[in-house]
This record gives sequence, structure tokens and C-alpha cells, in this order.
Amino acid sequence: MIRILLLSCLVLHAAAADGPRLFYSKTFPGSRPPYMEVRLDRSGRAEYREAPDEEFPIVFQLRPRETRVVWELSEKLDRFRRPLESGLKVARMGDKLLRWEQGAERFEAKFNHTLDPDAQLLHDWFERMCESAILQADLERAVKYDRLGVNQAILRIEAAWDRKRLVGVDQYTPLLKRVAANASYLNMARERAEKLLALFEAEENSGAGQPAEGRQ
Repeated sequence: MIRILLLSCLVLHAAAADGPRLFYSKTFPGSRPPYMEVRLDRSGRAEYREAPDEEFPIVFQLRPRETRVVWELSEKLDRFRRPLESGLKVARMGDKLLRWEQGAERFEAKFNHTLDPDAQLLHDWFERMCESAILQADLERAVKYDRLGVNQAILRIEAAWDRKRLVGVDQYTPLLKRVAANASYLNMARERAEKLLALFEAEENSGAGQPAEGRQ
């Protein structure tokens, strides 16, 4: 039985490696961070990096509905076979790159500003993935090294949830459970952790997700 399970895992891993993948990056010197990227496969597995050669990315899992919406948007955009740049004279907002890749096949589109509503939505999805990963990293650091800072880290996650900026919220669950169950953390942090866990579970049970707002 164990051998069968291991073989199944290897098959799934190989399938994910061979399957299509979406890539998003934004380069914006002077911002924090100046570079960020997300690599997303069909299963919803996402990797966030702040350097192209970063060895240990933040890995998280989108929920099924989120994954479906993102991939459907990429198909609406014809897998980035057509230009997305508006060409308008607007302020620089970072150079964005969207790429669809599978094996040797890849299509990509670069833009600073786009008027395509589907591209705006997809851009917002990837931006929320980046924001969510950064918040996860902040919470993990606080849980490990700054017990007094845990409440602030959770408060930022709560604020992002209220603004509908969180995706892949299951990435927070292990850390929030750890805080909620440990009396060494501030009571307000433990209460906020329990509240968020309940909200995440309720959303999953409802089958709904936080809608993406099309914004550039």
C-alpha cells in the first residue's frame, strides 16, 4: 500500500511538472519588493519569489475555485498570444509579464498598463497572490521570533481579508492554529487567530470565494 501511494505521488508530481504553468512577474525599482513573481500550475500549487533565482520560494495552495478562475482568465486572454499593453502615456506602474508555458511551448505578454478587463482581473489575482504570500512570511517570522509581534501580523492578515485581498488562505491555517492553541501568545492574538480560522472555514464550506476586483 505504501509503495502504491508513493508511486501515485510521483505520478502526480511528474504530471504537474509536465503540465502547463502560468508565470507572473512585476519589476518595479524603488518599490518594496522591487521584484516579485508567482509560478502557478494547474493543481493550484503556487510559488512566490522575490528574485528569479531564489532557492526557497514561499509555496502555497490556491483553493479549487480560485485556481479555476485564474486559469479560465488565461484562456480568455488566448494564453497571452496577443499584446496587452495599452500604449497610453501613463505613469510607470511596474513592468508586468504574463506567460503561459508547457515544455518548450510558451507565450507571453508584457505591459505597464492594459485596458483589457480580463488582463486587469488576472493581474489583480496575481497581485493578491503576492500580497498573501508576503503576509504569510511575516506571520511565520513573528510566530518563530517575535511573539509580541504576532498580534500585529494577524491584524494585517485580518485587514487584508476585510479588503478582499487574500487568496490561498489555507497557507495561514497551521500558523493560526499554533497561535490559537498556545497560551504564550497574547490573548488578543489568539482570539484573532480563532476568528480568522472560523472565517476561512466558513468560506470553504460555502463554496464561495473572495471576488477579484478588476483594477490596474
